[in-house]
Amino acid sequence: MSEKTVFTVNDMTCGHCAGTVRRALQEALPDAEISVDVATHKVSFTGDRAKGEEAIREAGYTPEAA
Repeated sequence: MSEKTVFTVNDMTCGHCAGTVRRALQEALPDAEISVDVATHKVSFTGDRAKGEEAIREAGYTPEAA
């Protein structure tokens, strides 16, 4: 089982943002379990932490260690 990574993404402020982040993670990590919570600005996923962080950044958001 892959370790879960959790980031706080404070500039993810709406459903559209959440969808963009989710799609970026799904493309980068197709087998990952992904959870996105706009209310708390938390994004969690399984799989390669560095690859997931890069995908979020490339989507235009700023992930910070939670």
